[in-house]
Amino acid sequence: MTGSVPRLVVAAPSSGSGKTTVATGLMAAFAARGLAVSPHKVGPDYIDPGYHSLATGRVGRNLDAYLCGPELVGPLFAHGARGCDLAVVEGVMGMYDGAAGEGELASTAHVAKLLRAPVVLVVDASSQSRSVAALVHGFASWDPQVRVGGVILNKVASDRHETLLREALDSAGVPVLGVLRRAAPVETPSRHLGLVPVAERGAAAVAAVEAMGAQVAAGCDLDALLGLARSAGELSAAAWDAADVLGAAPPGPRRPEGPRPQTPDGLRVAVAGGSAFTFSYAEHSELLTAAGAEVVTFDPLRDEQLPDRTAGLVIGGGFPEVYAAELSANEPLRKAVADLAGSGAPVAAECAGLLYLGRELDGLPMCGVLDVTARMSERLTLGYRDAVAVSDSVLAVAGTRMRGHEFHRTVVEPGAGSAPAWGVRAPERRVEGFVQQGVHASYLHTHWASRPGVARRFVERCRTS
Repeated sequence: MTGSVPRLVVAAPSSGSGKTTVATGLMAAFAARGLAVSPHKVGPDYIDPGYHSLATGRVGRNLDAYLCGPELVGPLFAHGARGCDLAVVEGVMGMYDGAAGEGELASTAHVAKLLRAPVVLVVDASSQSRSVAALVHGFASWDPQVRVGGVILNKVASDRHETLLREALDSAGVPVLGVLRRAAPVETPSRHLGLVPVAERGAAAVAAVEAMGAQVAAGCDLDALLGLARSAGELSAAAWDAADVLGAAPPGPRRPEGPRPQTPDGLRVAVAGGSAFTFSYAEHSELLTAAGAEVVTFDPLRDEQLPDRTAGLVIGGGFPEVYAAELSANEPLRKAVADLAGSGAPVAAECAGLLYLGRELDGLPMCGVLDVTARMSERLTLGYRDAVAVSDSVLAVAGTRMRGHEFHRTVVEPGAGSAPAWGVRAPERRVEGFVQQGVHASYLHTHWASRPGVARRFVERCRTS
């Protein structure tokens, strides 16, 4: 595919400048105009894409040059943006902040260059006037390969403040494409790991996204922003496709959107969802489907049994610590999970899934699949990880290398009976996670698009276990 989809990257000098409000608001505002908007997020974040999906009605997809490699950024973008009128990419952290010790790798600027996309810089102007010109000039000129095509000023106090900012920026050579006032911030509550996910907020999340769209539509020049998006360079990238990368189907026209037909052998993989388990990449389910599984979602907070004919189980990340009491109270499901794991069926668990499979979380009984107790901690564990499989498992053979990301405020105290899952350099060398029968459980969040054979191996094990 030659990607000529108009596109913008929304960046900022630092976290907390208003990227999520502006990016989500732009998505909602353009969608309200009737455009098909493709939403994307730089980095490993799972929460912002949920708000993006509400704004656009499409799956929010991540573009992570560390987890997936720079070579997959274009194909994954093309996969999500195919058939759309516009793509909006929300950046991560400050524009030039990437993986620690890796230079520009996985930064917003890096992804903008890979996508040949113009950047809109969101600046928190609340405590400055003329200095804003020096700030914008510095970001626009730091890397000549990054094209800062405009600035949106956030938290502007008054008409007088706006005039001072615009006069200063006249000399910076970067047009002002929007001004958002300091008053009436959109309600986007946070807690220990960032914004509260969409799945937990219901109608309040819908209202917040609508408010972001209205705020951005009122304060920004949408026509100028769309014109900037249309100035993006040509991007030659074959759209990523799960069946193609697995060799499950010859390259050809895209299959229609919508539910996949049930697989002939009825092999089902159950994927945890609901408010407690909201962290997942859409490509994982697409790969499982392409490998021959029927993917069925269940909610551990509400469902007392696994879906019928479940042959394998995937439990991703989320906030089990917030819902520990409810998860513990669902004894029938905890027993069903333990019975499935005890039968040797494949079970893949990441972070929240690891905690759910343990004996206890903050003193409350969990599934008891692993001899692990977990508790909340004041310490935040955060960062990219280079990992190598140290045990054969349902996901990989020993020696397989993958990159992952850790993001949690819990600690686990392991017992006996399991082998480690990964050897990790972070930056100290250590082993991490658990492999036991058909169970692979770890704190690491991984992106299977970087190693699609993981999905094929998991489904094959489902078929033979």
